[in-house]
Amino acid sequence: MISFSSEVPFEISNADTTASWLGAIISQEDYNEGEVSIVFCDDEFLHKLNVEFLDHDTLTDVISFDYSMGKEIHGEIFISIERVKENANEFNQSFDTELARVMAHGILHYCGYKDKSESEAAAMRSKEEFYLQQRAD
Repeated sequence: MISFSSEVPFEISNADTTASWLGAIISQEDYNEGEVSIVFCDDEFLHKLNVEFLDHDTLTDVISFDYSMGKEIHGEIFISIERVKENANEFNQSFDTELARVMAHGILHYCGYKDKSESEAAAMRSKEEFYLQQRAD
């Protein structure tokens, strides 16, 4: 089950459709959907997690904690709404598209995709684009 919560005044408008779309990504990647919690927050909240758990003193748009067991996906995805808004403007995307991209990004990490090297990041971006095309608005 994919659930959504928020540490800031934000509510996803299409939670059921989005959860189904993310579940379809998991299924198409040959994994099984377990418990995935997506938490919307602000830069300050996400920065604290980044410093405390990843030892990165930088702002980021998404952090995912993977608790998967074999082929069953479990985890927590934290998303900074502030970063998503800024990135949407910077990349000339709608807020909803950029939000979907970072949610897919977190899910794809659970499915084994990495983004540390240029080639890994390119493969991740390609998968994000592929799944964004399947999203029902």
